[in-house]
Amino acid sequence: MKGVIASAEVSKPRERALLVGIHRKRGPRWEAEDSLEELARLAESAGAVVAGTILQERDAPDPRYLMGKGKAQEIKAQWGGKVDLLVMDEELSGSQQRNLEELTGWKTVDRPLLILDIFAQRARSREGKLQVELAQLDYRLPRLVGRGTALSRLGGGIGTRGPGETQLETDRRTIRRRMAKIREELAKVRRHRALLRKPRKRRAIPIVALVGYTNAGKSTLFNALTHSGVQTDDALFVTLDPILRPVTMADRFSFLLSDTVGFIRRLPEQLVAAFKATLEELDEADLLLHVIDASHPQAMEQKEAVDTILRELGLSAKSIVEVFNKVDLLPGGTATSLAVAKTPVPRVAVSAITGYGFDRLRWAVRESLAAVAAPARAYDWVPYPAVHAQG
Repeated sequence: MKGVIASAEVSKPRERALLVGIHRKRGPRWEAEDSLEELARLAESAGAVVAGTILQERDAPDPRYLMGKGKAQEIKAQWGGKVDLLVMDEELSGSQQRNLEELTGWKTVDRPLLILDIFAQRARSREGKLQVELAQLDYRLPRLVGRGTALSRLGGGIGTRGPGETQLETDRRTIRRRMAKIREELAKVRRHRALLRKPRKRRAIPIVALVGYTNAGKSTLFNALTHSGVQTDDALFVTLDPILRPVTMADRFSFLLSDTVGFIRRLPEQLVAAFKATLEELDEADLLLHVIDASHPQAMEQKEAVDTILRELGLSAKSIVEVFNKVDLLPGGTATSLAVAKTPVPRVAVSAITGYGFDRLRWAVRESLAAVAAPARAYDWVPYPAVHAQG
């Protein structure tokens, strides 16, 4: 499954992709358009060249082709010879994927498989590679139906006559065995992580974890606060493996800062399950810094997508500070209005590039960690002192 879309560095020429989204008429059109635009960024991150995009309006998805057979034929006639990859902005069943491939003659992938491919390209550590492989196998298993019908063994003697075992059954058993083996290895990783955490717990070192939508600037903020050299690119899912670095403030107060994988709307459930070992760092954190790209047109929608995932992971009760990043890209005065807005959780406006708002951020972290350490004390958020309003 790895390498469904080869990276630009390995494969030349790059695959030409046609992206197709479905707008359900009962929903807002802008949401479908935004999702299709995000799909284009995903395809580019995977190494494809986006040749075109199509948004079809439907009352409901077609059970055989998702977009409808007539639309698929129309697209084939219009784009034949211009593209070699069809990317659907929906999850396809195994039969839908096969039907589209047979009708168009193009390799067809869906949004979850595209994200899995990007993760496969980004994974560097053994743990990351294992997690991605587990997610890929979990995705592949229910889509084996109809893929293999040849017999793997034929009758030959008493007790062996009959239809034998299909290749499909053999493949399923092979995949399940491999998945079980990977889960055992990831369980060892979790136990190893637990051992590493014990000294930190004994020393009572606070842990602060960065969370947020992919490409919100978490790694840039991480580098700025820790003076590290973690890779930062204008691309999706650059950071997969958790990274821990110490941060010491001017008053010698210190904590560990963790950078983890970014989230995205409709993140494949296989990935969430596979990256359990990585996401455990969030569960162990004393404080979450939810980094939000303040310059993005759908910043609040991205924020809500991350909030939803945090709820699904059982982390919504964690102490959280909302960090609106990239305010240097906003019109004047917007950053101030973000910082002083009354919200249920502390909110800070910063620029990881210029350092704007870092004093406020450090102060918010200090206050929030103090509240976690003393839960009996009622925690009332008060704005950062006006005397330090310059950030």
